[in-house]
Amino acid sequence: MKVFLLLLGLLVLGSGEGAAQSRYFTRTGHIWFFSETPIENIEAHNKAVSSFISFDTGELVFSVPMKSFEFRKALMQEHFNENYVESDKFPKGTFKGNIANIQSVDFKKDGVYPVKVSGTLTIHGVSRPVTADGTLDVKGNRIGAKSTFTITPQEYNIEIPLLVRAHVAKIIQINVDLQYDPYVAKQ
Repeated sequence: MKVFLLLLGLLVLGSGEGAAQSRYFTRTGHIWFFSETPIENIEAHNKAVSSFISFDTGELVFSVPMKSFEFRKALMQEHFNENYVESDKFPKGTFKGNIANIQSVDFKKDGVYPVKVSGTLTIHGVSRPVTADGTLDVKGNRIGAKSTFTITPQEYNIEIPLLVRAHVAKIIQINVDLQYDPYVAKQ
């Protein structure tokens, strides 16, 4: 939480006059993951993702409350929070990174622009570099952001018990779909 607040402060204090239009924010971002195995598919959605993005610098931060992932089955959700990601001990996942090609996006012209994102993803107390392709969809003063990438539970020290290991994919697909609005600082 301290890291997210620090990053949030840096983005808010940012680059001075006229910069308000270059910073966008959401508290209702949507991230979901999908695990496919022959035994069963597991999917969980989280629509409580907070994120800031600066179009001046390309800086991007996310905060993902782990207990906000919703599963089709209550028992899956309980196991996810208590046994796998240990949400009481590690309540948030975070991402801090940059859009490498932010200069190729024309924020004054509606359109869908391909972007390259790289940064550090922290889940279960483990931080690892992540790189992904994505898109920014400019529509007036709203910006949509989408990306898909993969991780493995092992990369983040998430242990899957032997009894259910065949139910969880070795590679998990992560999907990101955010709608940003201009950030306006409260005075």
